[in-house]
Amino acid sequence: MKGSIRQRSRGSWEITIDTGRDPATGKRLRRYETLEGTKKAVQQRMHELLVSIEQGSYVKPKRISLGEWLNEWLNGYVATNCSPKTAQSYRSEVDGHIIPALGAVPLTQLQPQHLQDYYAHALSYGRADGRGGLSKRTVLYHHRILFEALNCAVRQGIVGRNVAQAVDPPRPENKEMTTLIPEQVPRFLACARETPYYEFFYTLLHTGLRRGELLALRWCNVELDMACLSVVETGYKVNGVYIIRQPKTAKSRRQVALPPSLAILLREYKARKEVERLLLGKPLTYDDFVFSRPDGAPLNPDTVTHAFGKLTRKAGLRIRLHDLRHTHATLMLKEGIHPKIVQERLGHSNIATTLNIYSHVLPGLQEATAERFDKLLTREYVGKMSA
Repeated sequence: MKGSIRQRSRGSWEITIDTGRDPATGKRLRRYETLEGTKKAVQQRMHELLVSIEQGSYVKPKRISLGEWLNEWLNGYVATNCSPKTAQSYRSEVDGHIIPALGAVPLTQLQPQHLQDYYAHALSYGRADGRGGLSKRTVLYHHRILFEALNCAVRQGIVGRNVAQAVDPPRPENKEMTTLIPEQVPRFLACARETPYYEFFYTLLHTGLRRGELLALRWCNVELDMACLSVVETGYKVNGVYIIRQPKTAKSRRQVALPPSLAILLREYKARKEVERLLLGKPLTYDDFVFSRPDGAPLNPDTVTHAFGKLTRKAGLRIRLHDLRHTHATLMLKEGIHPKIVQERLGHSNIATTLNIYSHVLPGLQEATAERFDKLLTREYVGKMSA
């Protein structure tokens, strides 16, 4: 089996693979592929073709551009296998950035250098308003989208390899996490009391739930006598429509124990809600949302977040709503709660995720553990000496 390269024009090449003769007709059998790029890249591609034909894994090129494939992938695989929120996010980035930059490139001619050049350009000039580049985190997100889309193309036999595997995406710096310290909690709660969402913010802080998980919580999933709640649904908005569905992972569907103060607060809150609903002629039911509008409709996620922003500005605190979840985890870890327990309360898929996110807490835990270990051995030593 032989291969040859012919330059068609500047930067354009044709690869010819001679696979022998047809046993029936005696005619030469050849396979062709046209692509653009450097001669070195074309030589590498010819080597890959020879190996794939030899191994029987060769895929006949499909004449489709990257943009056309991304649309097929979004409308097929993503729409079927991902949540509406994820699908909307992918569509926004693909239509707003990836297709305008790379959509015209034939899928079979896509090379690692195309992606590497795109990432470099996006970091410097990628913003839609023309005011500079995108963040490293956003460009890394684009890389992951392309990686998944190209992986799907490989599985379907449209291309022979995922070129994103040969690309080094940017590595974003880890942002310093902002959390409340114990001394700030009373000030935060005092200001929260002056809002209609006091119980909501209090529950987030004392359980570590995500905003969507708490918005979708129903009374049938709250056991006040047992002081626990079960996370079985999450809610979010997509294109102005509020959607409730099961959490992504099995670990996210979990039971969370309630601190005594929260159990008491929710009991009082429920009693007030029952009176309010009776006055409206709509008795509170087990299927009703714990936190809702007076008519029982779910709270608007954006409204809750906006109210939290006003609250923190008034309190002189610079934290996001999601930072209440980080605060919950950080304070527990600093109090010596085992990371496995923290993982289970937060609903992380594995303990490595918890340790990675809250690695900033670990040095302090290491020091405290070393001190306790030293005190333990010193006490044992002194005890034996005195005996």
